[in-house]
Amino acid sequence: MKPIGDVMRNFPARANGSSERKSIPLARAEEVKCPICQDAGFLRADVPVGHPSFGRLFPCQCKIRERDERRAEELRRLSNLDTFLDHKFDDFDPTISGTEEAFEAALAFAQEPDHRWLFLSGPCGVGKTHLAVAIAKYAMEWHNMSVYFAVVPDLLDHLRSTFDPSSGSGYDERFNAIRNAPLLVLDDLGTENATPWAREKLYQIINHRYIEQMPTVITTNVDIRKIDDRIASRMLDHRLTLWIEIDAEDFRRPGEPRRIRRGRR
Repeated sequence: MKPIGDVMRNFPARANGSSERKSIPLARAEEVKCPICQDAGFLRADVPVGHPSFGRLFPCQCKIRERDERRAEELRRLSNLDTFLDHKFDDFDPTISGTEEAFEAALAFAQEPDHRWLFLSGPCGVGKTHLAVAIAKYAMEWHNMSVYFAVVPDLLDHLRSTFDPSSGSGYDERFNAIRNAPLLVLDDLGTENATPWAREKLYQIINHRYIEQMPTVITTNVDIRKIDDRIASRMLDHRLTLWIEIDAEDFRRPGEPRRIRRGRR
């Protein structure tokens, strides 16, 4: 690959309709941030005439890095994890009956999330969301991993509100960023009241991640039989997914023991 700046250095330019040719000025060496493309952002394939890539421009590593950083920041903003102030592993009490297995599985997943799925099911108020958020925060803090966290009904509402058939490029970019997030955390699957279009989009997200075996965490409080068969089949594939059913009491009910204990670890 040749920096596009090197190509343009020898490319003549006319000024003010004059026949005089002037070279396009380049940034001074001390101002250049990327030594590969000389800050042009693109490279030209160094191939002979007739090659399929002859004359094509390809994004430089710096351009790809900038794009990935923008996507990571956008996913972080959309996830809104800052609202979950006390949802870390240190804030969870696994000594409450019925929660220890889920806690250990969630922590193990957070420590080594590559190419695995974790599915947490159980009634409301048993700590599923807490553990899902804890995984997301751990991955961001300890693995510097880009994460997208979403409550499924909110995700589908967001997709519907941003979809515009007349200008789908922005929507497509957002949709692809979500389904390709290095770590995807979907909370409350099955509680959505979705249109056929929204259900299809949810299936596309899950099927894509299933095929690519991308790290995914899913929680639900509904009977598995109420979930789309296509999604359930992929989600419960034992070769990919660890399914933990949490058999515990709802900590939100009056008189129940709390599951949050700060500063435990």
